[in-house]
Amino acid sequence: MFVVELRPDCFKGHFVAVDGIMDDDQDGETGADDRPQREIMGVLLSPALEQSEWSCLRLVYQITGSGSLEVLQRSEGKSFDKPLWSSQAPSDSWVISSMDLQNNTEPYRVVIEGKPGRSPGSSVAIFEIHISPGYCLECDFEESHLCGYSNQWNANVNWYVGGGGVQVLHNNMPNDHTYNNWTGHFMYVDSIYAKTFKEVAKLVSPMTTVPMSGCLSFQYQRSEERGNLFSVFTRDRLGQYQELWRAGSENQSSWSETLGEWIPVQVDLRAPYSVQVVFEVAFNSPRGGRVALDDISFSPEFCSTDTEPTFDPSIANCNFEAGFCLYTQDQVGWSSWRRVSVKPNIFRNGDHTTGAGSFLLAHSRLSPHSGYVSRLNGPTLPGNMKYCLRFYFSLRGFNQTDQALAVYLQQQQSGSQEKIWTQGEKSRGIWIGTDVTFQTSQPAKVVFISTCRSFWDCGSVALDDISVSLGDCELTADLLTFSLPGHCDFETGLCGYTQDKELDAADWERRRGPTPTSYTGPRGDHTTGLGYYLYMEASPMLPGQSVRLLSRPLRGSRGPQCLRFFYHMYGSGTGQLSVYLDKGGSDVLLWQRSGEQSIAWLRARVEYQCDSQHQIVFEANRGSSVRSDIAIDDIVLEGGPCPEMEIRATVGTSNEIE
Repeated sequence: MFVVELRPDCFKGHFVAVDGIMDDDQDGETGADDRPQREIMGVLLSPALEQSEWSCLRLVYQITGSGSLEVLQRSEGKSFDKPLWSSQAPSDSWVISSMDLQNNTEPYRVVIEGKPGRSPGSSVAIFEIHISPGYCLECDFEESHLCGYSNQWNANVNWYVGGGGVQVLHNNMPNDHTYNNWTGHFMYVDSIYAKTFKEVAKLVSPMTTVPMSGCLSFQYQRSEERGNLFSVFTRDRLGQYQELWRAGSENQSSWSETLGEWIPVQVDLRAPYSVQVVFEVAFNSPRGGRVALDDISFSPEFCSTDTEPTFDPSIANCNFEAGFCLYTQDQVGWSSWRRVSVKPNIFRNGDHTTGAGSFLLAHSRLSPHSGYVSRLNGPTLPGNMKYCLRFYFSLRGFNQTDQALAVYLQQQQSGSQEKIWTQGEKSRGIWIGTDVTFQTSQPAKVVFISTCRSFWDCGSVALDDISVSLGDCELTADLLTFSLPGHCDFETGLCGYTQDKELDAADWERRRGPTPTSYTGPRGDHTTGLGYYLYMEASPMLPGQSVRLLSRPLRGSRGPQCLRFFYHMYGSGTGQLSVYLDKGGSDVLLWQRSGEQSIAWLRARVEYQCDSQHQIVFEANRGSSVRSDIAIDDIVLEGGPCPEMEIRATVGTSNEIE
């Protein structure tokens, strides 16, 4: 690894690169002595930046062959860098990427990490780094990089740079809006080469990297009243379009006055996840005229004071630790959802949030009644929006479970119900995470319904950790996919964690589903119930032997740090799980549990402080028998103290029949 100090504007005319180099005596990823090949990584570090106002970082880069490039934000006193952007996509030419740097009251540094792949000829190169004030969506098109805006190529009609004192196609090209003369620049698209019906030209902004809501402004002009259609859309990472604005009939009465003049436009933009702004012009013929665009700007304030503020759907979030939150039931009795808790034990699974907290349970009592329905109603959500609903459910009991749980969308005005999800997975004894994307044209409520037809067709079901966010579930997850150092759910790998080859007798194994030995280990992971976790397989090990997992090196900080993770220690011969702080080869014990704990995943929280470079170590020791599997999942390392424990009712053993 090498480190280079960088400036906010550098490398113009030159570039820096880090190349993947294979040693001559090595073949593939390991050498003759079976040691892993050393990772090659180049790190660029900026000077301390004081950006009290919003700014935009633009990066001109190229990934050849295979490799990755990541941009992070490093704050003083924090052990972990905040990911801003990353890419693993190779390209045959230089690529421009933009990322928003939110206003910050404290100085910070920008860290750029390049890792070339192992394949021959792989490299990661950077040609230019540019930090400018304002939002990445903003542009006056005076710079050669065009603020990262790009033309989506069409064989006949495209956006071009106009102005600069050059008149190529026409002698009646407009003055730009920024300077109101021929020397300034703007973007334009012309119909002169249109050949087919509805030729379309698209000018695409950089992808936003943080949630943004406010007023998008721009200037445009058209040379013809008819023959073209000018629209503005947002496009998300899934390629879905949503129209923001269209030059329409409301302006028709003033065409005679505005043709050939710059017209200001303001439109509200809501981007709770990553989107691009697309300026699209469609022509019907070569006589469709010309459309010009200039001076795109953005304000965090909405265009109109009458605009409704962005709705926060987190009002529908609930983990049931302190009650039902804003969820209600139609009636209370035999058909109600009841809030229960299970003290950690080896017979019954606890809640999903902590393993020892509260959750909701339906149809758990033996009842003389049959043919009843348990309904849990969420708070009202506004219409004309797309939502992502996430929740966890667990099937319990011994009867049929086909009707155990379904989710409906109930329209507030009409009262009609639409089923948006039904339970298909029948795995018992684990918490299964699921997500549902839905859209409603009018205010509506999410309703969780469990149906009991008769004693022999009445499945018991548990519900926990409900959350609602704006947008498609794939998009809202995508905005948070960056993995901070130390954060890992093991769904795609070890996230930078490594096995300690020197001090342990075996390795932590990555697995999904139950462990091979019966009556020990988890039945599924904690993240989704159907994903991956790490565990120690006790069968081939001797009593007292251990496996150790090391985090990547972490910088020291003056303030407290919080480590959170879930652990599973079930089995009559369970040994010991320890968490250490490794400072230069010296281990300091932070947390420890011994013996069988629970059949459920339990949450651990450890607050520590270390002012020098260190690593976190997870060590599992094999117990007296093969029923000694120990598992870990969902590790989170964050700066700052651990939050206070949730308020919840006194934990007691649930006497429900499950």
